[in-house]
This record gives sequence, C-alpha cells and structure tokens, in this order.
Amino acid sequence: MNTNIDNTATLLEESMSDYLVVVNPDVIVTKDIIRIRQFIAREIGDESMVGSAVHIPLFRSVFPERFEQDFIELLEGVSRKQAGFAIYTSRVDSHRNADGRDSLFINVANVKPLVALHQQLLQAFELPMQDYRPHIMVAGRIQNTAFARVLPQISQQMFVRSFNCHCFSLLKRGAVGGKYVKVRDFVFGDIEHMVGSLFNYAA
Repeated sequence: MNTNIDNTATLLEESMSDYLVVVNPDVIVTKDIIRIRQFIAREIGDESMVGSAVHIPLFRSVFPERFEQDFIELLEGVSRKQAGFAIYTSRVDSHRNADGRDSLFINVANVKPLVALHQQLLQAFELPMQDYRPHIMVAGRIQNTAFARVLPQISQQMFVRSFNCHCFSLLKRGAVGGKYVKVRDFVFGDIEHMVGSLFNYAA
C-alpha cells in the first residue's frame, strides 16, 4: 500500500489517524501484569498506568483515514498466511530513556515467531526491515524518584508465563494522541472458518 501524497497541503487537510497493530496476551497473563502495575502505582502514588492496555506492539503507522480499508485488506492477507504459535515470557526488565525517564517491560523469551510476523507486516507495506524487540510494557517513560526506588525490587525478576497467539488486533486513535480503540481482530489462518476450537493451538 502506497500512502505517499505529493500535495502537502492536501495531506494536512486530511483526517489523520495513528494505527497500531498488537498481540494481546490472554486474560491470566494480563491480570498478572496489571497486579505488577498496581504494586508500582501504590508505591509511587500514581494510578495512571494501571488502566493502560496490555499488549505486544507489532507495527505502528500514521496515515490518512481514507487508506484504512486498504490497511485492513493488507492485514487480512498477512493473517490468513499466519499459523498460531505460543508466546513465552521470561523476566521483567528496565530501560533508561534518553530523556532520563525509566521504562519497565516484560521480555519475550521466544522472539522468532513475533519477529517473523513483524517482518511480514513490513513486507506487506513495502517498508525496509528494522530492529524489533517484542515486549509487553509495564510502565513507560516514568520520571519519579519513588519509581527509581521501586525499580530494583522488580527489574530482573522472573515472569515466566505462556499464552497462545492466534490473532492480532488493529487499534486506532487520533494522530495528535488520545486513547487507542480497537478497529478489529485478525484471526490467523482463516481459523474462524475451520472446524474445531481455538484451543487446538495449545502450547
């Protein structure tokens, strides 16, 4: 899909949206991550992080809404060719950003299936390959002295979980920011038309 527009004035007048493709953990893993957030929130006195979505980001792009259906059709093509796989997490890790703020995230142990899926999305959009590190954000870009005290208690702790991945989701928000809302899910391998249960994709 080519979303390049030569007329800059026209581009500025169009309604732009921020699109994000994600993999969602199962309910159990999500609840466990929310518990970690709740602990941090109590320690630093900031509840804002608790309600943030729990997911693994795969692909993000900002472009005019009139290309949304083209985007959806490309995602449908990728999902139909994709088989389900299991995702395993390993430990909680931290990162100091350039602005001095800290981020806390959970590493994925078996990155190959997600890296391959990320590459398929880039190929579908005719974009060059790029570095990609699958992760689940716990707390992003927090500048708080209390958070700095909490980090040693959490960072490098093991978080061994697994869940089955049989779809990815497309989220959307305004280009200027705000909360993402789900556009739709894309089930792998046309599984929604297959006989049997999604639980056939056991780890």
